[in-house]
Formats: sequence, structure tokens, C-alpha cells
Amino acid sequence: MRVYVSGATGFIGSHVAEALRERGAEVRGERIDVLDGPALERALRGCDALVHLAALYSYDASAAELRRINVAGTRCVLDAAARAGVRRIVHTSTAGTCGPVPGRPATEADAPPAWELSVPYKRTKLEGERLALAAGAVVVNPTAPLGDGDRRPTPTGRMVAGVVRRHIRGYLAGMGLNVVDVRDVALGHALALERGRAGERYLLGGVDLPLAELFGRLAAFAGVPPPRVRVPYPAVRAAAALGLVNRHEARLARLPMYFDSAKAEQELGYRPGPIEPALQRAVSEALGRATRSATAARAEPAIPSRT
Repeated sequence: MRVYVSGATGFIGSHVAEALRERGAEVRGERIDVLDGPALERALRGCDALVHLAALYSYDASAAELRRINVAGTRCVLDAAARAGVRRIVHTSTAGTCGPVPGRPATEADAPPAWELSVPYKRTKLEGERLALAAGAVVVNPTAPLGDGDRRPTPTGRMVAGVVRRHIRGYLAGMGLNVVDVRDVALGHALALERGRAGERYLLGGVDLPLAELFGRLAAFAGVPPPRVRVPYPAVRAAAALGLVNRHEARLARLPMYFDSAKAEQELGYRPGPIEPALQRAVSEALGRATRSATAARAEPAIPSRT
């Protein structure tokens, strides 16, 4: 099978490309602007399938830029696939389009609370997902992937770095995340390509962890004290109003982000492993980035050169 993977150089995308190769696929992953329809069509010619991962995962980018990539870009990629005759499509969305919901883990039958749709990232990912479903794609909804390869890093990777470098000293009371090994997410993509039903969503998650426990595990692997300050949500909301924290991330922090992957387990054979190896790899990478940054800073001249 010949598969074009958009976003093949990204955090999840690089792992997906590797998982597909390990299962015998020929992977094409040329980096092409998602709004360059003719170039996308040329890359997709002769392919049996498309896995569309290219997206902008950011809470800082403008709403216009998020819409350009996550909505208009998705539409352009889907149109190019149709012109190239590619009928088997897996589209990478986010667990955030399924929830969270109060009091229990969300499933594919759920939707995010209305107040969260004011966040441009979440709104544009939901719009892109709907385009993919209308085109007959199989949609996968990863939770919070962790592991190696998050070099940019993503907001999740920045959270890891904040804990291990002791920039984060507190945790949000009552908050939690579903975290998953990025390698399990990659295998979930391959399984969705092989077994997923067109027009269906599949949550790809791991384990639900309270934020205090997640931060504690990350700190233990890094050999640093864990964040100990318990922060109530009203304090986060006040900090957002003062511009001290990102207002979009604050809005998304009202409910624990817990999700249920039972559908993917039953229909795809998805089996996430323990989260500890992924936490170790994520911590190791964050520490490595910190060391390289410190080395580069020491190498810089004390007085800037003039030309």
C-alpha cells in the first residue's frame, strides 16, 4: 500500500510514518503547503490512501491562521485527494472534539461544552473534522500524546518541560488529563487505516491521570521536586483576565480532560500500553533541550559583535 502522510515530519506524524513502514506500507511524506492544491494532487497521484495529520496545534496563534491551516487546509487536502482518486482517508483530529464532559470520561458520542468553542484551536479542529467526516474519512481523536520527537514542542511538550525545569510550581485543583504514548497513537492510526469504518470517530487515549499525579511522575523521572501548590480554578481565571496566563488554555481547564478509548479497542484492536516509558522519553527529551539551550547560551559572546 502506498500512503501519503501529510505532516510526516511532525511529532505524531513522524511516528505514524514509521508505524506504517513497519507494517509494510510505502510512505510518501513530502512537506507541502496544505493550501497548495496542485502540489498535493501530484503527491497523492498513485497513492492508495491518505493520512492527514498536518495541522496547527497552538493556543497562541491567531484565529485567522488556525482557520487557514486547520479548516481551509483540510478542505484543500481532501479536495486534492478526491481529484487524485484517493478514497481511503484517515484524518487526525483531537480528543477535544469529543469532550470533555462533566463527571465521566467522554466518548465519541459526546461533544465539547459550548463555552470551549470560543477557543480558536478547538473550534477549527472541530470544523476540519466535520469536513473529513463528510468526505467519508476515518477520523482518529488522540488525547494528549507524550514521548520522544516533540521537538518544537507542542503545548503538551511545553507542559512537560515546565515541570522538569521547575518553571511550573503548582497544579490546577481537580484538573486531569488523559495521556498516551505517542507510539501507541501512531499504531492506532495504522489500525484505523486498516480497520476503521468510514465516517466514524475513534478516540486514541491511554490513562486518565489527575494533574497532581501526572506532574509528580514527570518530576520523579527528572529527579526534581514535584509542583506542590494547589491552585483553584477561580485563581486561574483571574490570572487569565490579567494576562498572566493564556486565556484559551484557562478556558479549557474547567473540566478534567478524561476520555474512553473502548470503541477503538473493540473495533480496531487498539491496545495502549503503560504510560511510564512515554513519560521517561518525554522527560529525557525535555532535559536534553534544556542542556542544549544552556550550552548555546554559554557559547554566545558576552558583547554582541558589530558590523
